[in-house]
Amino acid sequence: MTVSPATMRQGSGTNLEQRVVRAAEVALAKRQFVSAIDVLLGLGWLAPSRVEEWRQGRVDYLERVTQANLAKLSAAMKLFRTWAKGHGLVPSETVYVARTRDRRTLRFSKSGNPEIERAYRTHWVSPALSEAKRNKQAARQNRPADLVVVMPLKEWTCTECAGAGDLLIMEGAGPLCLSCADMGHLVYLPSGDAALTRRARRASGLSAVVVRFSRSRMRYERQGILAEEAALAQAEGECLADEEARARRRAREEARRADQDLAFHAEMAAEILRLFPGCPAIRAEALARHAGTRGTGRVGRGAAGRALDPQAVALAVTASVRHEDTHYDELLMSGVPRTAAREQVLTEVQRILERWRLPGPY
Repeated sequence: MTVSPATMRQGSGTNLEQRVVRAAEVALAKRQFVSAIDVLLGLGWLAPSRVEEWRQGRVDYLERVTQANLAKLSAAMKLFRTWAKGHGLVPSETVYVARTRDRRTLRFSKSGNPEIERAYRTHWVSPALSEAKRNKQAARQNRPADLVVVMPLKEWTCTECAGAGDLLIMEGAGPLCLSCADMGHLVYLPSGDAALTRRARRASGLSAVVVRFSRSRMRYERQGILAEEAALAQAEGECLADEEARARRRAREEARRADQDLAFHAEMAAEILRLFPGCPAIRAEALARHAGTRGTGRVGRGAAGRALDPQAVALAVTASVRHEDTHYDELLMSGVPRTAAREQVLTEVQRILERWRLPGPY
């Protein structure tokens, strides 16, 4: 399958081409590089939780847990590479190793073909980055991955000693307790103090990230770290010594983020009015502040939302109309299932959106 760069730029072609380009553009805008995994996540063919299991060494090869057959995967990856080359992106081969004690190389494909593996491993970097920044980014990407320890949600048994515990690490044969994994001497530091965590990890010869699976978000979420006790004590001393300076730096960072948020909200409001010129300006501004609030997980703070992807912006507007201009919330409070409630208000939502797509005011 051959797709010319000109065709890709014009946004024409098959639906798969358009979806691949959209996913790649969102990832590139977010991090200034894009990987095959980014595209598969953007297509919806790969769940973040499955990627995490693969990185933990619990999945033999990544293609095994993708929601697409090998023919579709091959077609999507060819389209991705064509798009990347057509836009002058710089290839950078990246090392993927498991978050296990043996640090084994992770496998992407069912066949294990070296050329296919290399294609999956290659990141495509924005040509706008200087060579120094590209090298720095490559070094960061090629650093060994963190060891990952899991807070289990269910009862489990260590495959070596038949014991259990509050934490486990996954190995090829199954879960291991920390003692059997030679990590029983590490102490747990919960998340919450970034400086303390960073310094404890730097001082610790052996450390691990502690995660727990969130059923509501369907992904593993970071809970803290494990580090050596002496390293934690050293980190605590360093944090006490420069606490005042760090407080001043936090204040400066908060002011900088507030300025960034104001600028982002203004950009999102302008994009809302471009897509929906009939939307009242005051409503667009309020919608942008709500959807783009940092740390909420709303659509405006996702990768697509931050890139002002038209589809993500339209989803944010649709959600606002559903909650504020219909009796959708009342239906939910009365016990109507979410899917059924959405169907009941769909006509009203579409009517308002169609009106807003025309020049106002109303």
